[in-house]
Amino acid sequence: MHAMILAAGRGERLRPLTDHSPKPLIKAAGKPLIEYHLENLAAAGVTRVVINHAWLGHMLEQQLGDGRRWGLEIVYSPETAALETGGGIKQALPLLTDNGRNPAPFLVVNGDVFVDQLPHVEHWTLPDGMLAKLFLVDNPAQHPQGDFALDGQLLTLQPEFDHKRLTFSGIGVYHPEFFNDSPTGAFGTPLLIRREIARGRVCGSHFEGYWCDVGTVTRLQGLEQRLIQTCHRAR
Repeated sequence: MHAMILAAGRGERLRPLTDHSPKPLIKAAGKPLIEYHLENLAAAGVTRVVINHAWLGHMLEQQLGDGRRWGLEIVYSPETAALETGGGIKQALPLLTDNGRNPAPFLVVNGDVFVDQLPHVEHWTLPDGMLAKLFLVDNPAQHPQGDFALDGQLLTLQPEFDHKRLTFSGIGVYHPEFFNDSPTGAFGTPLLIRREIARGRVCGSHFEGYWCDVGTVTRLQGLEQRLIQTCHRAR
């Protein structure tokens, strides 16, 4: 399976750290955030990783190169202006599907989240009839209302499930057909997610591993402290 890391965001809430560096190259415990993803993807058996970029994207290419140091093939999808999550994935579809010759599902990971480990690869498959699978996490303090609820394996927006809503982790599996009849230019994946939930074609799974949305300097500092403590305990 191919994978994509979304890395084109400006990182406004992480300024001034992102004034001179793309957000995925911000370090936690001495290592750029995106490298944790690359290590996890390689460990899961992924061979090709597509990375989109906009703000200071040349720095990502210089830092990561072709991916061989992780046993990966990294290819880049440059954006003149950030296309948001949906537009960025849509532009990269030829790279994710070998120009349409391999129209298989692929994994997408937001570049500004951190997980100790990705969901196990056995959970990356799409059940018959599904166009997307989202991994949901317990609602963090900064997002207590959540995003979507699970009705069995299906995602739902029905009001009677509001009390069961969880937060989208930024990790999901998509079939290329998920992006059929989507807008051109910049748009977010929630537009398509809500459309396909209404059609009963989005499933989900509750991810219970460690997850952090590294969206602010305070949360980055908290993650770094946790990583340092974990390293010390492992010695």
